[in-house]
Amino acid sequence: MKRLLAASLLLGLSAVNAQAQQVVTDLPSTQLTVVGGLSNLTAYQNGELPFWSKTIPELSDGKISVNIKGYNEMGLKGPEVLRLVSQGVIPIGSATLAYFATDNPINEAIDLAGLAPDIETARAVTDAFMPAYEKHYDANNAKLLGMSTYPAQVLFCKGNFTGLSDLQGKKVRTSSRTQAEFVQAFGGNSVTIPFGEVVPALQNGVVDCAITGSFSGYSAKWYEVSDHLYALPINWNQQIIVANKAFWNKLDPKVQAFLEENIKTLVDDIWAAAAEETEMGYACNSGAPECTLQPQGNMTLVRPTEEDLRILPEVMDKTVIPAWASRCSSDCVESFNVLISPVLTQQMAK
Repeated sequence: MKRLLAASLLLGLSAVNAQAQQVVTDLPSTQLTVVGGLSNLTAYQNGELPFWSKTIPELSDGKISVNIKGYNEMGLKGPEVLRLVSQGVIPIGSATLAYFATDNPINEAIDLAGLAPDIETARAVTDAFMPAYEKHYDANNAKLLGMSTYPAQVLFCKGNFTGLSDLQGKKVRTSSRTQAEFVQAFGGNSVTIPFGEVVPALQNGVVDCAITGSFSGYSAKWYEVSDHLYALPINWNQQIIVANKAFWNKLDPKVQAFLEENIKTLVDDIWAAAAEETEMGYACNSGAPECTLQPQGNMTLVRPTEEDLRILPEVMDKTVIPAWASRCSSDCVESFNVLISPVLTQQMAK
């Protein structure tokens, strides 16, 4: 049922967009192989899979056929995807940007924990930094085609939690370096635990809180082992769609233009679905009337206070961003200052 709900959120948008798109009949016959994201997540099930396997063939009048599988179905773990695209082993692939943070810290730039406390800011930052990523991936034999996102990554806590100050002294399960630095900035202790082991860790007090997607936490029944859900997006886990540059350059220009235009629609649909799924996660974990699924949790939904939203940028400026900048190149930091900083200033002014 969860899959059907998420599908309705995304496919409803796709249907509207499809009406506005025109079937292109003069394309050369082309066969594509695509390695998509994690196949058990809705971004793949309701976004990438139908887009590549149905929408692209239909809108190309049958001229473009696509074989797509999630990277996990290919026996991959995710971090290899970009390298395999650069080497030409994978023609077109997608994966979470955070997977490549250890390869180059520029891959953290748009998703530093605490950077985008709402999806509008996350999208604006992502779009603004596209030129820097296009240049970066081009130098690594990859053509950047688009950037989508997963739903908001948020805090599930066992015990009372009223805001960011309550992270002090708490043990928090994190899944990335930037999340760990965020938690530590507020006096918490970062703990690395696989997703599948979080439930017993919360039950047994190994951790006090854990970060994951609001809907992912609902699907994994974290509401059974935690009682406070903090509705402040820590980060978003954006996903890149890239093609091997040599492969891309060999495609007919008409096919290139067709794919680029339609991938924009895919990206827009996934961003819209992520916003819906974030809110549905809040509703279903807390048992709010807006939740249409069963069973429902009974968590206390904690909205960020004005004080939290005030101190968040201060902590980012003093700790999280400087920590990231210290491991990134001067060009990387300059790109952040030129492309992202004005967006953050503009968003804060709204």
